[in-house]
Amino acid sequence: MAKKLTSLNDLGGFVFSTNKDFEFDTNESPEETLERGKQLLEVHLDKKNRGGKVATVIKGFEGNEDDLKALGKMLKTKCGVGGAVKDGEIIIQGNFRDKVMEILKVEGYNVKRVGG
Repeated sequence: MAKKLTSLNDLGGFVFSTNKDFEFDTNESPEETLERGKQLLEVHLDKKNRGGKVATVIKGFEGNEDDLKALGKMLKTKCGVGGAVKDGEIIIQGNFRDKVMEILKVEGYNVKRVGG
C-alpha cells in the first residue's frame, strides 16, 4: 500500500507543474573571473589531515571554476607535482610556496604569503 501524502514535504522537495511555459530559474549567473591584477591570492602551507605531509594551498581566487582549474593545472605542471582543485582552492603536493608565489607574480597576480 502506498504512503499517504499529507504535505508537499512528503514529495521530497519536488513540486510538479502543468504550466508548459514554466522556466526553471536558479538565480545563478556564471561568475565572471576578475582580472589577474585585481586578484589577491593567499598561499598557505598545510599539514592537517594529510598524514603529516605538507601541501601548498592557494586560496582567494575569484572567478569561475574553469579558470580556477586552468590555473591549478598550470601551477601543477610548472612545479612538476600532483595536486587538486576543490572547494575554491588549489592544492599542490609538497612545499612549493616560494615557487608558486614567484610563478603567480610573473603571471600578474597579487600574492600574499600566509603563515610561517
